Formats: sequence, C-alpha cells, structure tokens
Amino acid sequence: MERKRNDEFAWNGNHKAYREPPDDYYLDEPDDEEFEDYDADDLLNRVKGQPPRYSQEPYVSGYEAFERSRGRRTSRKLTRREKRAIKKAEKMAEKLRKEQEKADKKAAKKNAKISAREQKRAVREERKAIKYKAKQKKSSDKHSSVKNVPIKSGTVKASPVKETGNRKPMSKAEERKAKEKRLSAQKSIPYREMGRDGICRVQDKYYSKTIRFYDINYQLAQNEDKNAIFENWCDFLNYFDSTIHFQLSFINHHSNMKEYESVIQIRPQNDAFDDVRMEYAQMLKNQLAKGNNGLVRTKYITFGIEADNIREAKPKLERIEADILNNFKVLGVSAYPLNGEERLQVMYETFNPEEKVPFQFSYDKVLRTGMGTKDFIAPTSFVFKNGKDFMMGNTIGAVSYLQILAPELTDKMLAEFLDMDRNLIVNLHIQSLDQMKAIKLVKSKVTDINRMKIEEQKKAVRSGYDMDISATRS
Repeated sequence: MERKRNDEFAWNGNHKAYREPPDDYYLDEPDDEEFEDYDADDLLNRVKGQPPRYSQEPYVSGYEAFERSRGRRTSRKLTRREKRAIKKAEKMAEKLRKEQEKADKKAAKKNAKISAREQKRAVREERKAIKYKAKQKKSSDKHSSVKNVPIKSGTVKASPVKETGNRKPMSKAEERKAKEKRLSAQKSIPYREMGRDGICRVQDKYYSKTIRFYDINYQLAQNEDKNAIFENWCDFLNYFDSTIHFQLSFINHHSNMKEYESVIQIRPQNDAFDDVRMEYAQMLKNQLAKGNNGLVRTKYITFGIEADNIREAKPKLERIEADILNNFKVLGVSAYPLNGEERLQVMYETFNPEEKVPFQFSYDKVLRTGMGTKDFIAPTSFVFKNGKDFMMGNTIGAVSYLQILAPELTDKMLAEFLDMDRNLIVNLHIQSLDQMKAIKLVKSKVTDINRMKIEEQKKAVRSGYDMDISATRS
C-alpha cells in the first residue's frame, strides 16, 4: 500500500507536470544508464489509465513493475516492517538453535550417564565372576592339595596342607557392619538441605516447614469452653488432606540454668534495701531449684509436601503455613513459623541434650568454613545396637512406639506424659487418607473380621460347640 501511494503521487495523470517523490520514497539509487528497450507508449498508457502490454503478468505497482517490463530484477530497499520481520525471524532461528543445542547436550549427558552406569554394572559383574572363580578354585585346592612326607619304610603319607595368605570373603552381615562403620554421624541425620527461610529439603522431592505454638488454658476452662475448643481442634485436624504429611512434636528438654539465673539476678544499688534485694533474689533461686528442674516444654507442628523442586514447593508451603496460623488464631493459640537457624537449634538441642555449650551457628559461617549445616548440629557419634536403645554422644536413650487401641481416651493422656520431669520427646504422626482409600481399607478390615468369624465358627463346630455361641463370643 505504501508503494502504491508513492507511485500514485509521483505519476498522477491529473497533472501534466511531473511531481518530485517524497523523502521516504523507497527507490534505489537512480540509474545513469540509458536502455534501448525503453518503451514510452507503455508508460503513457499507464499514465492515462489504460492497461499496459504486460497486463498478462501479475499486477505490481510502481517502479518494480516498470523494471520487470524491461526484463530486470529490482533491488529495492527494505521497508521497516520487512526489516522487523527479518530480525524477528533471525531471533526465532537463534532461539531454536539454542534450544536444539540444549536438547542435544541434555541427551548427550543422559547417554553418558547410561553408558557409565552400564560400564559400572559390567565391572561389577566381572568382579563377581572373578570372586566366584577364585572361590571355586580355593575350594578345589583345599580338597586336592596334599603334602608328601617320607617315612622310615619308604612309603609316602599324604597330609593336608594349611591354606594361608588368602582372606576369606566377607558375608552379607559382615559387609553390612563394615558399611555401618563407614557411615558418619552427619549422614545419619535424615535431611538434605536447610534453607534460611526454614524450608527443609528432606528428600529429593519432599519439603517441610515447622511452626511453633504455645499452650492454651484448657484444663481450667468450663465444659462448654472445652467442647468448643475440642470442636475447633477437630476442624484444625480436618484441614489437612491426603497430600499433606504432618506431625505434632512435644519436647521437654533441659535449658541453660545460667540464663535463668541471669534473668532473676538483682544487682545491689548500694542503699538500705540491698539486704531485701539479696533475700528476694535468693528466694527466686530456691524456687527455681525446686521447680521443674530447668525443663522447657516446647510444641511444634511440622508439615511437608511432595514437589519436583523448591520453586514449586515454596508457594504451597507458604499457603499451608498461612492457613495453619489462621486456624491457631481461631483456637486462641499464639504461633509463629521457624526460620532455618531456629530449626537447626531445635535439632541441636535434641541431638545434644547434655551439652553445656550453647548453639552457635550462622549461615555466614557455612560460607566461610565450607562446612554443612549438619556439622553444627550433629553429636559426636550415633550408636544403634538394637531396635530400642541408642546412644547420642554420651546420652543413652530409648524409643517406644505406642499403638493405643481403646474405646475411649482421656484428654489428659498427653498432659500426663509431658508432666514427667525428664528429657522427653513425644511425636504424633498423622496422615489423612483419601476417601476412596479409606473406604477400601474399611471394607478390607470388615472382610478380615468376617473371615476370622467364619474360622472361629468352624473351630466351634469341630469341637462340638454351637456355632452361634462362638459367633456371639467373637
């Protein structure tokens, strides 16, 4: 359209005088050469509006058509729109080239990993074959090797030769023990990374966060208030669906008595009331000594989700965190989320309950020293000799798993556990089930109960009892 407008402006039939083209006219540099095949009749017919002799060709306006009629290929300047289109095409081609290079590198890396894995597998199989052959050869040599010893009568007596120099291959139990010896205390702590914002990457695709909450006046409340609190607590638990894993942690641990003493210490003012201040401070120290033995009771809720990466997990965890804080606010409980340093401090106090040195950590130290976060919280050693007892450094502990099957439970059960003046950790692992899975689970349990009932009835019939009595008893 731009070219047509310029042509109409330059060759206007209503004016006999020739108009100068505008500045933005796109013609190339003027040709100084004279052409013999120039046909003025065609140009005159074009000015008068009559169809030219080359009308059988596709209609092209302006200078380009004029040059085509002379059998020449035009070399005009590109318009800005065409330049932008060319640049866009070049950028798209460059983008496609980079994406192709990235895909090729990824495929090459994947193929290299597969080849390395296959090579390791081949080496492992070869080692197994060599060990098997050596074992077979050793067993055959053990039965066939003899030593010839001359005796007085000139005969030869065969005696077995003792095998030395070859070590006996380790069994699976010995290999497992050797592997456990190589396992460090840091590797025994089951998490991968701890971020500054408190998001912990527990496994490759599992991320968690922790919120600390405080007590509520439940035991001294009226029955109506207790019922309301209990209903709100049920609503709080029903918030978590099957995609959210969470646990409630109740920790009793000894605190540093020096911190409490520094708080209750009253400095003398060099006046007549110094004796009263000293007596009051001594009374506070005595009450502190007779109290809960310096135990601090803390409560946490830890929740986690599965995600492919931290970018996907962070907004989901923040949304769940905001909902949990709102639910605690409805219950009248104060709560706040823990950052990375606070979560590491909780783990340090858990792994080192008898340690008198306070927790000293900052993420700047991790960058300066090159150490990991586990190096700051791990004890000197972990010892797991059996399924119940364990040792963390110089601390000996035990683990108990309680599966309570009772028709009813008192609401004071957890409080009675936590009233013990000992280092104690109570964890409640709660996992919501999907509705379809829950229905299948209930149906399978009902089927198991009916099968047990039928078996009891068969036993009663074989024993000579009435099967209805057995069914009633079961």
